[in-house]
Amino acid sequence: MAKRNIVIANWKMNPSTATEAGKWLLNIAKSIKRIKRTEVVICPPFLYLEKLKKVSRKIMLGAQNAYPGEVGPFTGEVSAEMLYNLGVKYVILGHSERRSPPAGGGETNEIVNKKIKSALLSGLVPVICIGEKERDEKHEYFNIVKTQVKECLKGVSKESISKVIIAYEPVWSISSTPSRRDATAADSLEMAVFIRKVLSDISSPQMASNTRILYGGSVTDRDAGEFLTNGGVDGLLVGRASIDPLKFLEIVKICEALKS
Repeated sequence: MAKRNIVIANWKMNPSTATEAGKWLLNIAKSIKRIKRTEVVICPPFLYLEKLKKVSRKIMLGAQNAYPGEVGPFTGEVSAEMLYNLGVKYVILGHSERRSPPAGGGETNEIVNKKIKSALLSGLVPVICIGEKERDEKHEYFNIVKTQVKECLKGVSKESISKVIIAYEPVWSISSTPSRRDATAADSLEMAVFIRKVLSDISSPQMASNTRILYGGSVTDRDAGEFLTNGGVDGLLVGRASIDPLKFLEIVKICEALKS
């Protein structure tokens, strides 16, 4: 069975009320009734998940983080098992904003690895964010991404690797990075091919082929088609553009139209 393309919305810390979040999701749900070949996932702030799961059955819900433990003295944390029991299917792990101190706490590959194993054990699909901070002339960024993939998936069984989703998110292209610049579909393709090679080395060519790779890095409705057509990816992780329901819907429609 062919892989379905997937578009994941990361709402980050938006919107400011549950009522508004409900309106956003309802508008999206009404507009994708005819979408059949593209999977749509919304990752809202955690406290909105309970309400939003009642709005639409067609839209899958994801979380923006999970703690690698079941229960215990972990103030302010939410476990993967709690998310699964709430009806969540996906969870974003290792996002660059969480890897960057001080706001994100400086998550390491080792921490992300623990979260991935916990998510898989709980029945969630981890969406693992990886990506270099800059593209150097010596191409050291390949080693950086290779290390991220290997360390994040260390100890994960070969069979489970195809269950995760890899989101290539070049930090230098995301909207919150000072002096950011746009990435191109060629940048995405180069890294998607490389990531599959790394996955093949640590699992098998078949597992690597079955693993979905997304592009994420300030993707918009203007360049989504180019990334999907020429970027070597199976979908998109959408940040800022996802908090504008009209722009996000346009991205979903572009993805649907391009999927053969």
